Amino acid sequence: MGAVVGTLTMQTKQRRPSRGDKTDDELEMTMVCHRPEGLDQLEAQTNFSKQELQILYRGFKNECPSGMVNEETFKHIYAQFFPHGDASMYAHYLFNAFDTTNNGSIKFKDFVMGLSILLRGTLQEKLEWTFHLYDINQDGYINREEMTEIVRAIYDMMGKYTYPALKGDVPQQHVDAFFQKMDKNKDGVVTLDEFVVACQEDETMMRSMQLFENVM
Repeated sequence: MGAVVGTLTMQTKQRRPSRGDKTDDELEMTMVCHRPEGLDQLEAQTNFSKQELQILYRGFKNECPSGMVNEETFKHIYAQFFPHGDASMYAHYLFNAFDTTNNGSIKFKDFVMGLSILLRGTLQEKLEWTFHLYDINQDGYINREEMTEIVRAIYDMMGKYTYPALKGDVPQQHVDAFFQKMDKNKDGVVTLDEFVVACQEDETMMRSMQLFENVM
């Protein structure tokens, strides 16, 4: 998926699609197994222009010719961008966050809706998306186990070449610091409101919570 994002930032500066390109895109969209929503509808639902959606669609289709991607394919694509670490667990959690229908696949619409929030959403939208990523069992709360799993997955993905070198207890220290600031009523879980308020009030925590944007 990182290649798709890179394609967006590079190709939007190169040229505007011709009338022929637009026709080709529309024809191509009718040929895949799972045709995405129309460009006009996606443009209205996201923060991308029609031109950017066309570029994203081409990149998505190149990597996922069927018009959808399953978890194993997603992991394979994602692992290529982190050769010095193990990205499998983080990719698993990220896949689930994009798979909003919980059907085991990500369609083009799922991908661009999530990407729109991550790249161009409001602060509130980004924090809500991040909360959804950390709330692994989707019960509306983040517990210590869930946060620990995500943080360890991030450290595993960054690999042994992370500088400075990480000690084994660093992920747990990270989680302990988060919970001390977030869990205001000390009930052992973090709600969405607690999460958003804590991130907005603490610049260091905000930067840490935005780490996932750097590993997209």
